[in-house]
Amino acid sequence: MKKFVALLRGINVSGQKQIKMPELKSLFENIGFQNVATYIQSGNVIFSAKEKSNKKLEDKISSAIKSKLGFDVQVIVVTAEEIEYVFQINPFLKKKKESERLYVTFLSENPLAENIKKLHAVDYSPEEYIIDGRYIYLFAPNGYGKAKLNNNFIENKLKVFGTTRNWKTVNKLLELSINN
Repeated sequence: MKKFVALLRGINVSGQKQIKMPELKSLFENIGFQNVATYIQSGNVIFSAKEKSNKKLEDKISSAIKSKLGFDVQVIVVTAEEIEYVFQINPFLKKKKESERLYVTFLSENPLAENIKKLHAVDYSPEEYIIDGRYIYLFAPNGYGKAKLNNNFIENKLKVFGTTRNWKTVNKLLELSINN
């Protein structure tokens, strides 16, 4: 069994796509996953599975949510090792940026170089970002709620689906994926 983290996008936000965490945990267990744990209401699930393909897991989870709850949810699955990589590599930590102003956007796939160039064509100061394959490290000094480089903007520019987590959540997901 391998450990994974499922990151669900857009649940329990503004009364939309409501999923209670015990119900989500049960759904994951009912489709055959083990060692299931959830973290906060924004859709973070740590679990173990025999399946090795992140994409197949994403499809299985999305299908189960659609079937059981009747709505579509975009899901990104990463391994525990990927969470650890994100934690270890974050370039803004090396630059001594305030951790409570750090975020990571997890992308469904590597964006095309031409779309990255379009994103790089504009200065978003005081916000800063660094793209590392499927991960975008973001420093938002005025908070994420006021950030121009929010999830919708990034998806629009890069033409790939993504979901963003604050640094505290990334830390907790690492801890849970190691200890679960």
